[in-house]
Amino acid sequence: MTEAEQTGRPTEAAAGGEAGPRGRRRIAVLLVVAALAYLLDLGSKLLVVAHLEHHDPIRVIGTWLQLEVIRNRGAAFGIGEAMTIVFTVIATAVIVAIARIARKLYSLPWAVALGLLLGGALGNLTDRLFRSPGGFEGGVVDFIAPAHFAVFNLADSAIVCGGILIVILSFRGLDPDGTVHND
Repeated sequence: MTEAEQTGRPTEAAAGGEAGPRGRRRIAVLLVVAALAYLLDLGSKLLVVAHLEHHDPIRVIGTWLQLEVIRNRGAAFGIGEAMTIVFTVIATAVIVAIARIARKLYSLPWAVALGLLLGGALGNLTDRLFRSPGGFEGGVVDFIAPAHFAVFNLADSAIVCGGILIVILSFRGLDPDGTVHND
């Protein structure tokens, strides 16, 4: 039986290899990753709205990848455009859930995954709150347009990457508190 199994607490190796106040370090990682994801998303949206909106799409890789600004009031693929307030509530719930999980966060990979989710959720929530028409009904700025796929933004990418990482961590048995279980 390992030390982590005996004590119910993560070992130094399971928690990322560092001793000391591991909880605070992991929360800091979560916040730094979230801030980077949020700022990259916000900056990219400000640039594309200022320079690309109301212009023809810019071809990056022929017709396979273009930059085209759209305002999406729904979810992926424009689904649920009449439910903008519901998506705002969901984003807010995700942010609250991450804040609750962060209190017991000892795992570095989980901190990165949750930071990506938090930054992405905050990026799209900012659009829903402050972009026209505003008041929880704003359109999210999407601009990355691959051929035969939905137009998306960097916040969406952060959310998807964070979600994939969470699935991988869950399959590997790593919990946010740093413990590893073999089920």
